[in-house]
Amino acid sequence: MQNAITKTNFSFPGQKDLYIGKVRDVYNIDDELLIMVTSDRISAFDVVLPKAIPYKGQVLNQIAAKFLDDTSDIVPNWKIATPDPMVTVGRLCEPFKVEMVIRGYLSGHAWREYKAGKRMLCGVPMPDGMKENDMFPNPIITPTTKAAVGHDEDISKEEILKLGLVSREDYEVLEKYTMAIFERGTKIAASMGLILVDTKYEFGKSNGEIFLIDEIHTPDSSRYFYKEGYQKRQEKGEPQKQLSKEFVREWLMENGFQGKEGQQVPEMTDEFINLVSERYIELYENITGQQFERADVSNVPARVENNIKKFLEAYYR
Repeated sequence: MQNAITKTNFSFPGQKDLYIGKVRDVYNIDDELLIMVTSDRISAFDVVLPKAIPYKGQVLNQIAAKFLDDTSDIVPNWKIATPDPMVTVGRLCEPFKVEMVIRGYLSGHAWREYKAGKRMLCGVPMPDGMKENDMFPNPIITPTTKAAVGHDEDISKEEILKLGLVSREDYEVLEKYTMAIFERGTKIAASMGLILVDTKYEFGKSNGEIFLIDEIHTPDSSRYFYKEGYQKRQEKGEPQKQLSKEFVREWLMENGFQGKEGQQVPEMTDEFINLVSERYIELYENITGQQFERADVSNVPARVENNIKKFLEAYYR
């Protein structure tokens, strides 16, 4: 029996296709529904690691589902149901070709650009005299466009409009939604003793209406700092305490792996896999403020498949 999902290859009535991403397997049903299975795969340095992490898919799926519910009064979203702890079913939308990245703090990619001397990111000015992890006077939106191959690319609002990737009218709605969801996410994080540093949102259209799609506010799509001690660490020039999967990257680097050619993924022992699983559960409880309820993992693929089939039978009845 399998206690984690490394991959799926289910066959459902009306299934049009199956897209397999780094972490998610997405089933198109009749060009009407998307069934998103959040697997237990884990990736780092753009490499999917050879072993799965029990409960990781449940953690990510349930965090995303919670925050979709917690922001549904701001923007309609794609979610229809979560028939299994690892599954979200939602409406099929035509995705916009840009991701809306929003940053409240000078961290990550923005800091690397700033350190290199740049004071504009995606056409947005960044003030002089800032240190790494300082708060911006106001959050900034720094969109990216999906590259056909490789990494997402920075793009400015002006370029998006000029290339016709999004109409001016739609883009202004995306900006408004992005600011409002980030403000809500920031307040929720603060109530949990956290700082929502930066995140990304994806949007799509269905019947002319804009919907929030995919995941939101998970540790895979967002960066969080612990609020306690943030100011003291900034004053001393110390690194901030992060709530993310950074510990996995650190373990890989300590064991000589950074995703470069010729490097071998170090052996993932049962002890290490259990440690990562416990850390993901800790992430869930810190971000949501709720106790994590472990789903039955005696045979995860069978459980997931049965729950999806039951949902589809009821939905199309």
